[in-house]
Amino acid sequence: MQTRIKELRARHNLTQEDLANAVWVRRETITFLEKWKYNPSLKLAKQISLVLWESIDEIFIFDEEELKKES
Repeated sequence: MQTRIKELRARHNLTQEDLANAVWVRRETITFLEKWKYNPSLKLAKQISLVLWESIDEIFIFDEEELKKES
Protein backbone atom coordinates (compact mmCIF):
# COMPACT_ATOMS: atom_id res chain seq x y z
CA MET A 1 0.00 0.00 0.00
CA GLN A 2 1.09 3.54 -0.70
CA THR A 3 -0.35 6.76 0.63
CA ARG A 4 -0.51 10.35 -0.50
CA ILE A 5 -0.97 11.66 3.03
CA LYS A 6 2.29 13.61 3.12
CA GLU A 7 1.58 15.27 -0.23
CA LEU A 8 -1.99 16.14 0.73
CA ARG A 9 -0.96 17.42 4.17
CA ALA A 10 1.48 19.79 2.49
CA ARG A 11 -1.24 21.00 0.12
CA HIS A 12 -3.39 21.91 3.16
CA ASN A 13 -0.44 23.28 5.18
CA LEU A 14 -0.93 20.67 7.89
CA THR A 15 1.80 19.18 10.03
CA GLN A 16 1.70 15.56 11.12
CA GLU A 17 0.65 16.84 14.54
CA ASP A 18 -2.20 18.89 13.04
CA LEU A 19 -3.56 15.90 11.15
CA ALA A 20 -3.13 13.61 14.14
CA ASN A 21 -5.07 15.99 16.35
CA ALA A 22 -7.83 16.34 13.76
CA VAL A 23 -8.37 12.57 13.58
CA TRP A 24 -7.70 11.79 17.25
CA VAL A 25 -4.51 9.71 16.89
CA ARG A 26 -0.89 10.17 17.92
CA ARG A 27 1.54 11.89 15.56
CA GLU A 28 3.49 8.63 15.34
CA THR A 29 0.45 6.97 13.76
CA ILE A 30 0.55 9.52 10.94
CA THR A 31 4.29 8.89 10.55
CA PHE A 32 3.68 5.14 10.26
CA LEU A 33 0.91 5.69 7.73
CA GLU A 34 3.12 7.93 5.59
CA LYS A 35 5.90 5.33 5.64
CA TRP A 36 3.48 2.52 4.73
CA LYS A 37 4.17 0.73 8.02
CA TYR A 38 0.60 0.75 9.28
CA ASN A 39 -2.74 -0.08 7.69
CA PRO A 40 -5.48 2.18 9.02
CA SER A 41 -8.88 1.07 10.15
CA LEU A 42 -11.72 2.01 7.85
CA LYS A 43 -12.84 4.58 10.40
CA LEU A 44 -9.41 6.23 10.51
CA ALA A 45 -9.12 6.18 6.71
CA LYS A 46 -12.51 7.91 6.46
CA GLN A 47 -11.56 10.52 9.08
CA ILE A 48 -8.34 11.30 7.20
CA SER A 49 -10.24 11.55 3.91
CA LEU A 50 -12.65 14.08 5.44
CA VAL A 51 -9.83 16.25 6.81
CA LEU A 52 -7.84 16.13 3.55
CA TRP A 53 -10.92 16.55 1.31
CA GLU A 54 -10.07 13.50 -0.83
CA SER A 55 -11.62 10.08 -1.26
CA ILE A 56 -10.08 7.12 0.51
CA ASP A 57 -9.07 5.72 -2.89
CA GLU A 58 -7.20 8.94 -3.68
CA ILE A 59 -5.27 8.82 -0.41
CA PHE A 60 -4.54 5.11 -0.05
CA ILE A 61 -3.28 3.31 -3.15
CA PHE A 62 -3.51 -0.46 -2.97
CA ASP A 63 -1.45 -2.82 -5.09
CA GLU A 64 -3.90 -5.27 -6.69
CA GLU A 65 -1.43 -8.17 -6.39
CA GLU A 66 -0.90 -7.42 -2.71
CA LEU A 67 -4.64 -7.48 -2.12
CA LYS A 68 -4.96 -10.88 -3.83
CA LYS A 69 -2.24 -12.37 -1.62
CA GLU A 70 -3.97 -11.19 1.56
CA SER A 71 -7.38 -12.65 0.74
